Amino acid sequence: MNRQSSVVDGDEVLQVSDDELTCPEVGGWTEIKHSFVSLYAKLFSSGMKAKWGRRVYVELYAGAGYSRIRGTSRVIAGSPLRALTLQDPFDEYVFCEEDPENLKALKARVKRHAPGASVAYVEGDCNAKVKEILAKIPVGSKTDTVLTLCFVDPYDIGMEFCFHLLR
Repeated sequence: MNRQSSVVDGDEVLQVSDDELTCPEVGGWTEIKHSFVSLYAKLFSSGMKAKWGRRVYVELYAGAGYSRIRGTSRVIAGSPLRALTLQDPFDEYVFCEEDPENLKALKARVKRHAPGASVAYVEGDCNAKVKEILAKIPVGSKTDTVLTLCFVDPYDIGMEFCFHLLR
């Protein structure tokens, strides 16, 4: 396995290396963005674990799980894998990804880094898969409460998902 741990600002960060699967290139700012997303997910999951029956993490543009910093050979863990490897992980995960190669790589990496996690995958454009994504999120009740964190980070501004919910 190509997992190592390092501690940055008191938090363990998943360190990864090239595994020959697809690995989209991203800008250097992405690592900082993932740090903020991871911190928020950590606070959300840890802070709510005793208050809700189940916590669900949804990512609408999940990607391949790893990204390469443009212009370098540096590979970083993406937000789905970072959410899966939190100290207090979510109970369930829903990952939507439009690109079949990215989704294939994500599935392999999830299996490697978090084999016991409860993960549902939705292949396709999240804007066209709203009902399928929502169907993967458990419906809560008074005795089985559910709290969901949804991370939305498209490569472009073509996000329509929320408008489908308002119709």
